[in-house]
Amino acid sequence: MQNSKRDVVAIIPARYQSNRFAGKPLALIAGKPMIQHVVERAQKVALLSRVVVATDDIRIGECVQSFGGEYVLTRSDHVSGSDRLAEAAGILDISEHDIVVNIQGDQPLFSEEVVEQVARPLLDDPSLSMSTLIYRIVRPEEINDPNHVKTVFTHENYALYFSRSPIPFQRNPEEGISPTYYKHLGFYAYRKGFLLSFVALPEGEWERFEKLEQLRALEYGYRIKVVLTEHDSIEVDTPEDLLRVEEYLAGSVR
Repeated sequence: MQNSKRDVVAIIPARYQSNRFAGKPLALIAGKPMIQHVVERAQKVALLSRVVVATDDIRIGECVQSFGGEYVLTRSDHVSGSDRLAEAAGILDISEHDIVVNIQGDQPLFSEEVVEQVARPLLDDPSLSMSTLIYRIVRPEEINDPNHVKTVFTHENYALYFSRSPIPFQRNPEEGISPTYYKHLGFYAYRKGFLLSFVALPEGEWERFEKLEQLRALEYGYRIKVVLTEHDSIEVDTPEDLLRVEEYLAGSVR
């Protein structure tokens, strides 16, 4: 198999402070801390050789340790999840060519299949450095919601741009044909060596305005492979989102 010489390691960034929801990783969902739901789902993925939480707070670390998970303590001043991921990857004994998968710590219902989907392009193509997931938008309210990042891409599935605005812009709606919109899901796969190089790059101009770190890679000329998945993932940004997740787990949301 092509992936036999490459370990695939999942790192889950989890910070304690949040403008909208402090202590979010420790919030209980169906009696378990959210970070435990994420870790336990990741541990079910056969492709992964290791699952590690990268956190800036010992309270999260002790929680992870309490249910048998692994964590590393990182700095508290990281601007982005990729920065925290890179520090953790540097601490861990990971080869330069091994693949690091970023699993968001606030998506407790992700399908295990998406981890295979996001890592597969790097396993199959040694020239690729980075990949991520996209999902066709089916809820109209997400199109204009800046919290749901939209993307456009080439016929070969390489990202052209990511934006919090609806892209593409529909100039002539009277034509009666609506574009298909795709949103970005926050799962990334990187080669470790590229990840360390990526976070060392200066902030990009478009990244500065959109507050989207993946734009830095595009602005500096790196390719990002986008993989269309059929699995959406509920992101917990507010305490209200916890209720939606619990309802889903209870089977009341389809």
